[in-house]
Amino acid sequence: MITNPAVESTMNINALPRIKDDPPAEADPVIARFLDAVWMERGLSPNTLAAYRADLTALTRWLEARRVPVARTARADLLGFIASRVAAGARPRSTARQLSSFRRFFRFMVREGAVSEDPTAQIAMPKIGRSLPRSLTESEVEALLAAPAVADPLGHRDRTMLEVLYATGLRVSELVNLKHSQVNANQGVIRIVGKGNRERLIPLGEEAVRWLADFVQGPRAEILLERQTDYLFPTRRGDRMTRQAFWHIIKRYAKKAGVEKELSPHTLRHAFATHLLNRGADLRVVQMLLGHSDLSTTQIYTHVARERLKELHGQHHPRG
Repeated sequence: MITNPAVESTMNINALPRIKDDPPAEADPVIARFLDAVWMERGLSPNTLAAYRADLTALTRWLEARRVPVARTARADLLGFIASRVAAGARPRSTARQLSSFRRFFRFMVREGAVSEDPTAQIAMPKIGRSLPRSLTESEVEALLAAPAVADPLGHRDRTMLEVLYATGLRVSELVNLKHSQVNANQGVIRIVGKGNRERLIPLGEEAVRWLADFVQGPRAEILLERQTDYLFPTRRGDRMTRQAFWHIIKRYAKKAGVEKELSPHTLRHAFATHLLNRGADLRVVQMLLGHSDLSTTQIYTHVARERLKELHGQHHPRG
């Protein structure tokens, strides 16, 4: 079920999923107000909100131990907190995430009139290297797609899922939650509501449409028997497949296909974006298809495409 944050009048802060170091204590009232505000404004995921809460609770506890009220937090206090985390072994990426949480929180406090100045304004974000997403070559993708034994209903389902994933660049969570109502086979598109409740229409392509049609007409009913579900890719129990289960499926087929690269659940999403760019697709079109809110997130794929083209250039032109 898709939840529209605009309809939610309040949010149960303590019902959010906990992440590592997330304290069991009830959230501080000012943190609760902040989380409620960003939830209403942006429709953030529960995991993101839980991360905000954990970061801000860690900061407020550190400040309390030094008898510093949150409303009087200074730049030096934040630097002291960050230094203590780094000394305890915090990595740059973790520090950057915490600082991002603090920036959003104190900007909210300034807007609310709770503080007069933003103590994060003069703090630079730590430099972190952006790791390039791992991608597959087109021949490796073909081998992966051919790995399932399609004579078996579950193998046919798996092949269809891989075809749809590679044709659309969906997130794995979007794929396993896909329902019949989201697919328009006549127009060859699927409708996805992604992060922040942003809706996008994605073309499927002839091959994916063919696999979907074949799957729905036969193997899907064999998997379900007499059971009913709206989910397009059910398990033998008639349930929705989990992200973890599909991840195990990808790993199993990659091994069978002889793909030795270290994969991730988003490997085919990365391959989709990289191969589109290799073939001259416009970066903003790829951004729209992937559902990225920020173009800079999509731009990382141009580096992957460039590296791949360098490899090909080196193979065909040894002196290049």
